[in-house]
Amino acid sequence: MSKESSHHAGTTESTYIDPGATTPEAYEISKTSRTLARKMVGNKTPEDRVRQRCSVAVGDFAMADLLRFSADPVAAAVAALKARAPIITDIRMVQVGIQKKGHHSEVLCALDFGSDIAQEQGITRSSAGFIALRDRIAGSIVVIGNAPSALLTVCAMIKEGIRPAVVIGAPVGFVNAAESKELLRTIDIPAVSTEGTRGGTPVAVAAINEIITILIEESAP
Repeated sequence: MSKESSHHAGTTESTYIDPGATTPEAYEISKTSRTLARKMVGNKTPEDRVRQRCSVAVGDFAMADLLRFSADPVAAAVAALKARAPIITDIRMVQVGIQKKGHHSEVLCALDFGSDIAQEQGITRSSAGFIALRDRIAGSIVVIGNAPSALLTVCAMIKEGIRPAVVIGAPVGFVNAAESKELLRTIDIPAVSTEGTRGGTPVAVAAINEIITILIEESAP
């Protein structure tokens, strides 16, 4: 059993669901990929399942070793989804990629908010959007797959006492990406992050979508 979680993995070697696979061919492709990922990554904990999904999303099992989990983030995210907490993303690609079935959470994109703040302060649109949404961040699920500036802004808000339920922070790049995730890991908050410069929309989306799948399994009769 992983030290990260005492929860059961939910699915076994012989069972698998993918709410996003809507045709038989799509399901078989998804199932085949996951079967391989289970063998390569392990399948003992919910964190293993997130590692599997993220590895498949980027086509590289090295991603499994780059993922970091703090303060039982899978359980925190499932609880927030059950409470219908909003999901707040940094960019449109992350918003669009998140599975809309199986939960009742509104999926917001920071880019739709705070354009005036971005102009006035000369900051990125994603950062400005999170500032504009500060009254909705408490208890929310924050999913960042692109913008280190947005993650730095969220970390600053948490230090000010505004606490999301969980943060999935996987910005990618060579400017502040690694640093923003390192900062996130110093904060006492449920979080999923990636080590170093790697990450991106596929990783962030895969992480939250696997958590949604876990929610669907838990909600099944």
